[in-house]
Amino acid sequence: MYTFVDRGDRSLTLRPEATAPVVRAFIEHNLGAGSLPVKLYYFANMFRYERPQAGRYREFWQLGVEALGSAEPAIDAEAIALAMEYLSSIGIDGATLKIGSMGDENCRPAYMETLRAALAGKAENLCEDCRQRLALNPLRVFDCKNPACRAALAEAPKMIDNLCGDCRAHFDAVGALLGQIGIDFEIDPMLVRGFDYYTSTTFEIQSANLGAQNALGGGGRYDRLVADYGGKPTPAVGFAFGIERLIMALPAAGAHNAEAVQSTDVFIAVIDDKDRPLAFKTAVEMRRLGLTVEIDYMGRSLRSQMKLADKLQAVSVVVFGPDELARGKVTVRNLASGEEKTTGLKNLLASASKGFK
Repeated sequence: MYTFVDRGDRSLTLRPEATAPVVRAFIEHNLGAGSLPVKLYYFANMFRYERPQAGRYREFWQLGVEALGSAEPAIDAEAIALAMEYLSSIGIDGATLKIGSMGDENCRPAYMETLRAALAGKAENLCEDCRQRLALNPLRVFDCKNPACRAALAEAPKMIDNLCGDCRAHFDAVGALLGQIGIDFEIDPMLVRGFDYYTSTTFEIQSANLGAQNALGGGGRYDRLVADYGGKPTPAVGFAFGIERLIMALPAAGAHNAEAVQSTDVFIAVIDDKDRPLAFKTAVEMRRLGLTVEIDYMGRSLRSQMKLADKLQAVSVVVFGPDELARGKVTVRNLASGEEKTTGLKNLLASASKGFK
């Protein structure tokens, strides 16, 4: 974590993730007293101390989702489905979903001792970081990308093969539900999450277009975390996406998909400066209807405004011309078909909300 002493000689630590803060808010505001599960989301900046590299910045942004209160495998599958469908909705297709299990307090302690014993004889093949991890938390050895460490782990026992009956049943149920809704996945026995609070289900979504740092996001269950912070035992599951990773993946997914997200419903072109206040008022009213509206603020000629509308992928252009406005009308042009028609200014908002049909 990024920890430092400020000018007031106070030790400050910048947040590395948001699940723990969400749990603290859940407890502090007694959100568990209402109907469960409680479903929350966040979009916020985080910080890491490690050296910045491709796709890993010291300050980074995350979009996250948390569902607290249910231990059902179906809510694991719902969270994973939401993550995959979100990627598709912004134009990122072809991502790989990997799932695993971290076990629980019934099966993980014994497995960790088995893993520690298995790796003790190969300690000389492990990097310095992994030798420290072996003493503190041997599961974190699976995080290492060092080829020698990966080779040492190839023959090591895996958590997925040492699950207790309840964890195995939960894992199998999540997989069955994902298959039922048509979501493909790979079982990754070496998949662990970076925080120690995870239990049972873990998953990661990867893109082949991002190089070595290929994770778009991931998550899993953290059934003990609420109790660890002093709340009532509350099962929970969640995930987060790295916004910078998503931005990097968008061009690789296809420029047409990335641009489609930025399309404009209506561009308002103004010919005479005296009509700009009316055009501005109309733009605001259209936006209140939920439309994406742009208007020229640079005093461009009508020809230049039409070029800008095309660049912004506007569906329709509304031209505020002095002659038409004198008759209480405006001209509407569909940029795809080139079709033009006039409509009454009083009916403009109703017509725009219907796509000028």
